[in-house]
Amino acid sequence: MSKILAALIAGLFSAAVFAQATPATPATPATPAAPAVKAEAKKEEKAAAKTEKKEEKAEAKTEKKKVAKKDAKKAEAKKEEKKS
Repeated sequence: MSKILAALIAGLFSAAVFAQATPATPATPATPAAPAVKAEAKKEEKAAAKTEKKEEKAEAKTEKKKVAKKDAKKAEAKKEEKKS
């Protein structure tokens, strides 16, 4: 009986030591969140770059139209001068 009791107590001590030897790892929620922030920042940068390119294209088109109108006016003025 005393051997069985000694084995049970030894088992309890070994279980207690094992439980103390492996502490729980702390949760780190901030680590996965950081790459998500970077990805969002990259998306915003890409979107900003796209809008800038679109604006530049739109400005170029309006400039071309203005130049075309001026050329057309000059051509009309030359035609009127020749008719006169």
